[in-house]
Amino acid sequence: MNRREFFGWVGLGAIATSLPVAMAACSSQSTPSKLTNAPSRPDGFKAIGTVAELEQKGHILNQNVIIIRNPTDKNSLIAVNPNCTHAGCTVNWEQDQKSFVCPCHDSKFAPDGKVLGGPATEALQTYTAKLEGGNVLVKTKVV
Repeated sequence: MNRREFFGWVGLGAIATSLPVAMAACSSQSTPSKLTNAPSRPDGFKAIGTVAELEQKGHILNQNVIIIRNPTDKNSLIAVNPNCTHAGCTVNWEQDQKSFVCPCHDSKFAPDGKVLGGPATEALQTYTAKLEGGNVLVKTKVV
């Protein structure tokens, strides 16, 4: 084996071993709730998670919605579409900043979804959410 072949194999090995790390970095930080596949009720609400899950993590995230307790009224919930309106990255709830922050380009959104800082120029879509019987429910479509 000559030097060129050796370094070719070393490079290929480095790429192959870094692939799982790259895939993990691109995946969501939160695992979807077991209730995300629950059917919508006739009133349009759907169970997204449990109150216990919300209390433990501080938020509930699935591919369609992120739910938090309202920072100004702990008895109410806020639900927004987690996809940044700039480039579609999934925003994170930053409790200490009381805002949603996009990890891709640092767009910042208020708890009600309004843009606090760009490059995003459009607000996050909001949904109606409520607590009922130990579950967190969200209405993501009009009935």
